[in-house]
Amino acid sequence: MVAAALTNALVATTRFGYAPRPGELASVARDPRGWVLRQLDAPPAPLDPALPNSAAMVAELLQLRQDRKNQAADALKAANQRRRAVYLAETAVRTNAAVNGAAPLLERLTRFWSNHFTVSCIRPEITGFAGAFEREAIRPHVTGRFVDLLLAAERHPAMLFYLDQVLSIGPDSRVGQRQHKGLNENLAREMMELHTLGVDGGYTQDDVEALARILTGWSIARLRAPNAGTFRFYPQLHEPGSQTLLGKTYPESGYDQGELALRDLAAHPATATHIATQLARHFIADNPPKDAVQRIARVFRDTGGDLKRVTQAVVHEDAAWQPFAKVRTPDELLIAASRITGFTPPPPFLVQTLHILDQQPFFAPSPAGWPDDAGDWVGPESVLHRADCCQSFAARLPDPPDPVALADAVFGETLPDDTAQAIRRAASRREGLALLLASPEFQRR
Repeated sequence: MVAAALTNALVATTRFGYAPRPGELASVARDPRGWVLRQLDAPPAPLDPALPNSAAMVAELLQLRQDRKNQAADALKAANQRRRAVYLAETAVRTNAAVNGAAPLLERLTRFWSNHFTVSCIRPEITGFAGAFEREAIRPHVTGRFVDLLLAAERHPAMLFYLDQVLSIGPDSRVGQRQHKGLNENLAREMMELHTLGVDGGYTQDDVEALARILTGWSIARLRAPNAGTFRFYPQLHEPGSQTLLGKTYPESGYDQGELALRDLAAHPATATHIATQLARHFIADNPPKDAVQRIARVFRDTGGDLKRVTQAVVHEDAAWQPFAKVRTPDELLIAASRITGFTPPPPFLVQTLHILDQQPFFAPSPAGWPDDAGDWVGPESVLHRADCCQSFAARLPDPPDPVALADAVFGETLPDDTAQAIRRAASRREGLALLLASPEFQRR
């Protein structure tokens, strides 16, 4: 096999996927870019239909809050166990989709956009429907239009709870005047700083306050309302009057005022640059070339935020095909280990391991999500934790494969001699497998 073709196949299966399955490199090497691009037209991975939707879990949360004063300790414990069980099931489903799915690029895009629009179980009430957020608001839109993804994410109950939009009340609204309550700016601020324009996108604190006023009334249908637990606009919470955002005046129009503002944010040139930078950092390098970012941003602007076309532009960037340019996050590391060995550990092990490695699923430390550069993942202590977790993973395999043959199947001729020699000299298959997983080459993508 030609060395360049093998290298490109390795990049295709690791940078745009997670890891090649044994024997996959040879077939991918015939057309690495084509292998990646065809996945954008692939059907979504099948997910467990028994997983509860967000409305059901939100309704349970609302009922629990309503009855909290009368709840016995065992009832509260049962509710927490229910949320935990759903959380583990969601973790298992998304992991299996990434490990076994036929279109790993779609799984990587799902995680990328789920991280971009972070909701975190650091807020405990989110635990029961953080996974539903990813399934309902993110997955259906990763190759669609950015504006549709934006609207789905911002209106989802998980986001409205996580960023306290359910607490935001227009000071001059009917409820605001009666209860003397006011705005919560969290959703408006993060929407501009993280989700659309970016921190250097040219907005001011006045714009944050204006968007917060525009978004008042965006909330959750209460228990007695039709479709409890779903998005609902409450006019009695909405700040009346026109609002000026980024120099444009939005006349009073209730819910439509907010949707129009979001559509304009999605189409803003700063949003194109911000999204292009994030994508380039994820798929190209921690410090991506400025000309690559500019080309990706241009496709975003020219196509009206068509994410399929934007992703194609990323794949066509030559800079995205440099091997081992990115460090695998802990989540990526576990998925890659599962793909090459054919063994996926049970959800409690996955969660505990990722907790040790500081990337427990749906537990990002802030609305900014998980970092996407090497400096945050490969400090001295984290490297030791990674090595320990690689040993724990190898110890759990019921029938560990030959690590020498597996290393050849995964890396081919791209694996350095010293790494290959260390694996060959291992005292056992499990030790050799642990060395393969902990090797510098497997820790990168």
